[in-house]
Amino acid sequence: MRISEKILRIKKSAIHEMTRLSKEIDDVAFLSWAKPTSDTPEHIKEGAIDAIKSGLVGGYTTSAGLVELRQEIVKKLGRDNAVKTSISEVITTVGAIEGLCAAVFAILDPGDEVILPSPTYSTHIRLVRLASGKPVMVPLIEEENYALDIEGIRKAITPKTKAIIYCSPNNPTGTVFPEKQLRQLAEIALEHNLMIITDEAYEYFVFDDHKHFSIASIPEMRKKAISCYTFTKTYAMTGWRIGYLHADEELIPHITKTHIPLTICAPVVSQYAAISALKGSQKCVNEFRDHYLATRNLMCDRLDNLDNVFSYNKPGGSYLMFPKIELEEGKDSSAFCKRMLREAKVSTTPGIAFGPTGESHLRLSFCVPEKEINKAFDRMEAYFKQK
Repeated sequence: MRISEKILRIKKSAIHEMTRLSKEIDDVAFLSWAKPTSDTPEHIKEGAIDAIKSGLVGGYTTSAGLVELRQEIVKKLGRDNAVKTSISEVITTVGAIEGLCAAVFAILDPGDEVILPSPTYSTHIRLVRLASGKPVMVPLIEEENYALDIEGIRKAITPKTKAIIYCSPNNPTGTVFPEKQLRQLAEIALEHNLMIITDEAYEYFVFDDHKHFSIASIPEMRKKAISCYTFTKTYAMTGWRIGYLHADEELIPHITKTHIPLTICAPVVSQYAAISALKGSQKCVNEFRDHYLATRNLMCDRLDNLDNVFSYNKPGGSYLMFPKIELEEGKDSSAFCKRMLREAKVSTTPGIAFGPTGESHLRLSFCVPEKEINKAFDRMEAYFKQK
């Protein structure tokens, strides 16, 4: 058996490994996967059912996706992201992940370097490696609520640097990068002729006085930004696998060259569901946001009662937080999570999955019912009292 050395160097997903291990134990309190537990809203499901009954979903669409869907996406980008565009600059993708993959494959040559503020979503790191690129991790400033280290990013640039990838709100920290810092990042990209690829999956879930800012709204970044979005988080459409990518019209044909062999087109039934999502009531999005704000506050309250074990920054967005843990000497976050799963029946995600600076942290998801959070923390309190 001959396996690619590139693939052999990639470790298996800690997120999915914790999910697998959790299924081997009865009655687990599950905080480890960033998957909405809410069902997809009814008007979205009805849109898909109508398309099925009308015989519209049995064939392919164009690789870019349904015209009607892209028209609705264009309206949304203008309204909510201040990105003025046209359907020629939009590709419908299989979730944000496929869009990110298509973007990375389209712009990287072997050996190219990509800067990733760390900790960051583990899949971003894997995509760079799959494209034979080199991830360059620049630590976020944890003491400043995981702020971007603008000078650190400047210093990390070399002649081989091709791009910067970031997600905001951030997975796993929940940080919402402010407009001021993202404009500084844009200046760096323009100065050094770099591409910026964004993952804006949690764009609608920002709290307190934070605001989501799309770097593609900066006119000078029009040819330098590739922005990836998803219906997964916004509309609780995890299993539908539907998202979209926005880039300049000159970039789209090149990204399409990678999009087609990856998927041909996004699932057609999901495209019709997405049309219903965008054209229908947005009340569900507000309800999801209100729920996540309440569960964030609850999780913060419960963490405060474990302050001898955890310290944390309150997330400004997403439905994730990234507390720091006190580890026994010689132990790591992966071993800690597995032990807590076995002994306390609480599933969390080890911080090391999100880059080297994630070690000594856990990722906790609060996109779950309040009773699930209380169950998990009741068990953790009992577990730590025994230690």
